[in-house]
Amino acid sequence: MTARRDSLWETFPPETLHALFEAVEVDDVVDPEVSLPEPIDLHCPRDDMARCFALCLHFWSEGVRRDDLLRLLGILLREGDLAPAERLQYKHIRAKYKHLRFALVLYDGHHRIPRLFSFTVAIMGHLQDAFRNGRRAAVIGHVLLLRLLLTRPLWVLVERRARALRLDSADGFLAYRKAEIRRLKKALEQENLTGHEFHMMRKVISRHVSFYDTLRSLRPSEHDVRMSRYLSAINGLMGSRHDEMIEQAASGQRAYGTAAPLDADIRRRLEWLVARYPLEERSR
Repeated sequence: MTARRDSLWETFPPETLHALFEAVEVDDVVDPEVSLPEPIDLHCPRDDMARCFALCLHFWSEGVRRDDLLRLLGILLREGDLAPAERLQYKHIRAKYKHLRFALVLYDGHHRIPRLFSFTVAIMGHLQDAFRNGRRAAVIGHVLLLRLLLTRPLWVLVERRARALRLDSADGFLAYRKAEIRRLKKALEQENLTGHEFHMMRKVISRHVSFYDTLRSLRPSEHDVRMSRYLSAINGLMGSRHDEMIEQAASGQRAYGTAAPLDADIRRRLEWLVARYPLEERSR
């Protein structure tokens, strides 16, 4: 690992990048039978944190080509939609952006994403929702915004800011993960949840999935695979439900801010995670 002060991070062989790609590809797939490890081990030294972030950064910088994304945006501007192969390419590019976004939140000492990077990922998500739902005017607006964000000066600035991450301590990272699970625990005390509250819970799960996806790509272990797959099952169920919420809001069927009961299967899985998570365990 090279020094952080000059913003140089470790790079990885193709097989490690491929292992992470395969993990990310199934991070919303619900396995028929999946269970949590016994016990859940929260230990993660700072060197492992640094390698995790470096892999996420390499995964993004190696897998995202500015020209490829601009080409897809040009097609969307002309056609309003993408062919199946192009949709898949857009999905993969967005997945790499999202994975680095999770890493920037997880490993940064302040657990904050650089604004330009955060805005770019958000617009990519809004654009995907727009072309999936045939909203041509929204597609054009989001394409124009995204093209602005991909101008070379902003592209260079976004990459520079990502590489300038100041790594949290091992204790700080542990405290952050516990605080995230406590947020889930508090949210589960409510019978009904708005779309925004539901989305907050899903983001917590998605960040934890990304952490274990990265760990198991670096150092395969049964513990990390089981954590990844259990969280992926929740992520997949919540993702499908959130897509339904977006479609219902777009069609006027139900406002996104309307509170509704949490799906019983999602609630059961979340409650089991919260019950098993060692919130009182201390860092080793």
